[in-house]
Amino acid sequence: MNELLLIVLAYLIGSIPTSVWVSQHFFDIDIRDYGSGNAGATNTYRVLGPKWGTIVMVTDMIKGIVAVKLALLLPAYADSEVNLQNLQTGLGLAAVVGHIFPIWADFRGGKGVATLFGLVLGISPWTALSCVAIFTLVLYLTRFVSLSSILASIAFPVFILVIFNVDNPAYRIFAIAVALMVLLTHQKNIGRLISGSESKVPILKNRDRRRQRRRDAANPHD
Repeated sequence: MNELLLIVLAYLIGSIPTSVWVSQHFFDIDIRDYGSGNAGATNTYRVLGPKWGTIVMVTDMIKGIVAVKLALLLPAYADSEVNLQNLQTGLGLAAVVGHIFPIWADFRGGKGVATLFGLVLGISPWTALSCVAIFTLVLYLTRFVSLSSILASIAFPVFILVIFNVDNPAYRIFAIAVALMVLLTHQKNIGRLISGSESKVPILKNRDRRRQRRRDAANPHD
C-alpha cells in the first residue's frame, strides 16, 4: 500500500506541467498552441527563448529526481540495493508518465526526456553525466535537440549493459526500454531530420556566422 501511494505521488509530481504554467502565467499563451505543439523544454526554448527553456528543462529534471528520492521514505528498501533501485525506477517512471500525460493539463504533456534524465541522474549519476556529455557534444555539432536526445538515449543502455555493467536485470531491461521509448516518441523528429526540415535551437549562432564568413572568404566567387 505504501508503495502504491508513493507511485501515485510520483505521478502527480511528474504531472506538474512546467512549460504550460510558465507560458500561461508569464506570456498569457499555451505553449502547446505554438511551435511543435509539444509541452516540453525544447519547444519552450524555441518559442519563449533560452532563459525559459532552461528553467523548464531544469524543473522537469527535478521532477524525476524528486520522484526517485521518494523511495527513501520506505526504509525497508535500504537493506537491498537491487530492490531499492527497482522501486526508484518504478517511481521515476511514474513521474515520466505524469509528464507525458499530466492530470493537471488535460493529459497533454511533453515527451518526458528531461524527467527521464532526472530519473537516471537520481539513480546512477555517472551514467547520467556520461549521457549528458554525448548530448552536449551532439548539440554543439548539430544544434538538433532531438538528435542529441536520441543518441544520448541510445548510449544509455550501452553504458548500463557494457561500460558500467550494472548487475540488475530489471534496470538493464529498463535501460533498453528507455532507448526504445525515446525512439518511439521522436518518430516525427526522425522524419524531419531525414527530410532536412527539423528545426535547430538558436544557440551558437555566432559560431555559425564565423564559419559562414570563413567559407565566403575562401570562396569569393561562389
